[in-house]
Amino acid sequence: MLDVQRNILSVAGINADGNIQNTFNRYIQPQLIDLFTGDMVGTEDEAAKYDQRIAANDPKQSVILPDNIDFAGIGRRAKLAKIYLVKNEQRATKEIILPIHGNGLWSMMYAFVAVETDGNTIGGLSYYQHGETPGLGGEVENPRWRSQFEGKKLFDNQGKLALRVVKGGAQSGDIHGVDGLSGATLTGNGVQNTFTFWLGDNGFGPFLTKVRKGGLSNG
Repeated sequence: MLDVQRNILSVAGINADGNIQNTFNRYIQPQLIDLFTGDMVGTEDEAAKYDQRIAANDPKQSVILPDNIDFAGIGRRAKLAKIYLVKNEQRATKEIILPIHGNGLWSMMYAFVAVETDGNTIGGLSYYQHGETPGLGGEVENPRWRSQFEGKKLFDNQGKLALRVVKGGAQSGDIHGVDGLSGATLTGNGVQNTFTFWLGDNGFGPFLTKVRKGGLSNG
């Protein structure tokens, strides 16, 4: 639990000052999202107790993903997702942390992506669990590689997912492109496929559409 909280605080750019639990409780608010509608549902207490991984393996709490939409190779997806709203001192939401996961070359890769309240700009990315090859696909953990995502735009002007992991390197000034992983094309493809699914229509796409239309104005 503390490791997850530490990674959430890290991708949110918050220094825990040695007390992870207290800092997490002060600045982070768990929130459930109905992935079909993109609506916020439930209470903060219900969100805090919710385990999305358990739900994804429960037929009553999840759906089977057909191969033609299961870009991330996860098989099943929970009906509800737990996101994290990052609060400032005035308790206004300043960032959204989304949990994403998908297959790499050797493993299921789990990450948190921070999205600004415009519903489009990436604030940060943190891979916190995977089994990719150290020095190759394992470079998803490398701060230098992850920092490329900061400030990139997820969607184009028409609202279509545009973020791309570019083999050989993104062009300078590309607001949607990040460099691929050297020597780890298949892991890089896994990162791309993870974003394609989770930021698309069958993931957080409906929620982020509402955010871009001011859906966080209620706090």
